[in-house]
Amino acid sequence: TDGSPDCKTLPVWIQAVAGAYGYGFAECPVGEGPQKGVTRAAPGAGAAQLVEQVDAEAAAGGFDDVVLALVLVGMNDVLELYGLYPATGADELKKLAEKRGVTIGDQINRMVDLGAKVIVATTIDVGLTPYARAQDAKFPGEGRAKLLTDLTAALNGGVRTTFVNDGRFVGLVYGDEYVQAATRGVYGLKNVKDPACLETAPLPDCTSLTLVTGAAPQSWLWADDYRPAYDFHLQIGSQAATRARNSPF
Repeated sequence: TDGSPDCKTLPVWIQAVAGAYGYGFAECPVGEGPQKGVTRAAPGAGAAQLVEQVDAEAAAGGFDDVVLALVLVGMNDVLELYGLYPATGADELKKLAEKRGVTIGDQINRMVDLGAKVIVATTIDVGLTPYARAQDAKFPGEGRAKLLTDLTAALNGGVRTTFVNDGRFVGLVYGDEYVQAATRGVYGLKNVKDPACLETAPLPDCTSLTLVTGAAPQSWLWADDYRPAYDFHLQIGSQAATRARNSPF
């Protein structure tokens, strides 16, 4: 209630999966003793940074047959490519988005080759974000939100057609489908259009004390203009943990 981080309340999806195995992360420890989870997530990271992250983890000897790697990347790639429009046409941007997805898929295969098992979450549908709604309002009639959805689909398609499609090594959860379903009202959220965090307190500084009036992380879809709030992490974390338990890893 004082706005301080609490790693047992409203965890992000990787914390939810790690917690299912009794693990925590040093960056946000749970309980006492060693925190066996390792994260290389970084603000603004995209496909190129995933290559660097896998390089770093491989150099540290971090991949073997007892490692479960969790991957969610691509939103920043979609936003970066969208920033090239209209100087670069939509069809070319979709091809570039698919290539980013192939890069991500290649890194998933690389982790598998190094011995790890991998759970992959598809990138959220960026065309349904508050940012996309604002772009449609700013450029009426141009279909900007649809372009963002199309770029997301192209990137996710590149990922899904590249990584090894074998449940013994890779499990898939659907970040894009969650956002689409939540927007249609499937999860009963109270607000699926607006950011819950005040503009004056952007993530990661947004807390329970810096929400817009009436907002709650459990019942609003979006934390900010791009990133989903807690229910996304709850649903995707639960799906990922189930995949990990039920797959023949």
